[in-house]
Amino acid sequence: MTDTNMWKFDNTGLRTGVFNMEYDRQLAQRLVQEKGRPTVRVYGWQPWAVSYGWNQSPDEIDTIAAQTNDVDLVRRPTGGRAILHADELTYSVVMRVRQKSISTVYEEISRALLAALALLGADAAIEKTQPNFPALYRSHSAAACFSSAGRYEIKCRGKKIIGSAQRRYGTEDGEEVVLQHGSLLLGPGHKKIADFLSFSTESDRNALRLELEEKTTDLSTELHRTVAFDEAADAVRRGFELAWDIQFEIIHEHQKVHE
Repeated sequence: MTDTNMWKFDNTGLRTGVFNMEYDRQLAQRLVQEKGRPTVRVYGWQPWAVSYGWNQSPDEIDTIAAQTNDVDLVRRPTGGRAILHADELTYSVVMRVRQKSISTVYEEISRALLAALALLGADAAIEKTQPNFPALYRSHSAAACFSSAGRYEIKCRGKKIIGSAQRRYGTEDGEEVVLQHGSLLLGPGHKKIADFLSFSTESDRNALRLELEEKTTDLSTELHRTVAFDEAADAVRRGFELAWDIQFEIIHEHQKVHE
């Protein structure tokens, strides 16, 4: 894959929305500055948080509802639409690439995530088609990431279980640093996103709820059991090792860039 002895695996546990997004950003910036190493990171969110895409208007979020329910709000450094980070494991991959397209990197990461899901016992597949995003963004569900699946995102039984977003940073030597992160749904909490988006009518809110029921799934539903964060984290680590033929250095608490 790349520099097989250089990869780090970083489990930062449950953190706030601001911490999580700033940590990912710092990992990317350190690699741009040639001070860091390629990293796969896993993390969760405490308290729950709504993150919205870099180019998304915060007006699409019901900030009063979020504040009333002690839900964090944070802008992601990547694109995409709003996500309620609840019952999930979030992964991020930060690495240097040269002349690799966005879709190629998406596919390579998805292969590793598929390997992780297989280790957990989930029967998953990579989405092969690309939706008409301009048309989707005009729909009542446009503000919610999990209302649609892009090419190379991952589904179980035709329902989205992992959603991802990517950003690239240029480097002085002509390469690019990729930051890709995404949500592996462990439970159904993500469906509550409808409670924290701004809608002109309640019928639109209810339509999104129905759409999420029809189009998304999670590991607890697929495996008929609870999948703990640490179990999923271990599977993600082993999935990348198997799919990419790499061996991670495991990062411990005192080694982390923020602490």
